[in-house]
Amino acid sequence: MEKLFRAFRVHQDDLGFRSGIDQISLTDLPEGEVTVRVHYSSVNYKDGLASTEEGKIVKSFPFIPGIDLAGEVVDSRDDRFQPGDLVICTGYGLGVTHEGGYAEVARVPADWLVSLPEGLTPLEAMAIGTAGFTAALSVERLLANGLTPESGPVLVTGATGGVGSMAVAILGKLGYEVTAATGKSDVKDKLLGLGAQSVISREDISQGSRGVLGKELWAAVIDPVGGATTGELLKSVKYGGSIALSGLTGGGKFDTSVFPFILRGVNLLGIDSVFCPAPLRLKLWQQLAGDWKPVTALEDAVTVYELDGLPVALSTILAGKAVGRQVISLI
Repeated sequence: MEKLFRAFRVHQDDLGFRSGIDQISLTDLPEGEVTVRVHYSSVNYKDGLASTEEGKIVKSFPFIPGIDLAGEVVDSRDDRFQPGDLVICTGYGLGVTHEGGYAEVARVPADWLVSLPEGLTPLEAMAIGTAGFTAALSVERLLANGLTPESGPVLVTGATGGVGSMAVAILGKLGYEVTAATGKSDVKDKLLGLGAQSVISREDISQGSRGVLGKELWAAVIDPVGGATTGELLKSVKYGGSIALSGLTGGGKFDTSVFPFILRGVNLLGIDSVFCPAPLRLKLWQQLAGDWKPVTALEDAVTVYELDGLPVALSTILAGKAVGRQVISLI
């Protein structure tokens, strides 16, 4: 392994806040039992925030963002992993408090790693990444709360984003009737190709309903957007249905009342992929490599950049213009 390698780092010092590609060495990496030659990382909304001063994600500088990585073990002080093993790391403190995946080499705690399941390549794993894992966790929670294909239509908000596009593909593969909601007017065919049966506009689901309850429309909702629309969606979930809420691109607050919960038994399910327990994390990655593999999204909704193109990918996701998943190649 070369003594120096490339890493995208953010800095804040006397020269102000800035970012760019640096040449660094192993001594610049944090402690951890396993050293990984990173093959691919991915771009998530949190990564976009970490690349800006206003995002308030990064607390120490210089710092390597990137909350996902997949690659090959080159050194390990943990018996669970050996040189040559292919591994995935998402969540925990990666790219937030512990330097992340936007580097050719990373060092991480062994407990954060999952062996790459048979059925996935490192590129596919990062095309799924935290976004796809969050989508899978959302689906798992909905199924655990009684959702079946016979329950009725499932709404996916932010359907062209990372979580949304993966959720559409997973649900479509599992035989659910999926309605995709999006603010982009030119992506209907792409969403239908991913597995949606119908496509509606963001405005259609955000219009306020008169009264405390609206018409029962959705057996379940996967909502990576949040904000005021979540409060409106609660009014239109069918009796006993659920909303799996995982994001805040639409805002961190919403208004609601107790009536959807006490009159229709609606469930509001919080989805946290960061500290998902290790057994469930492994189970979901194995499902994503098997029956839940979002094949249509992996084929049609992934854009790959070299590390030099990372600033473009970050600005794209912050501007809300990303369609599907953006992957960063480091090999």
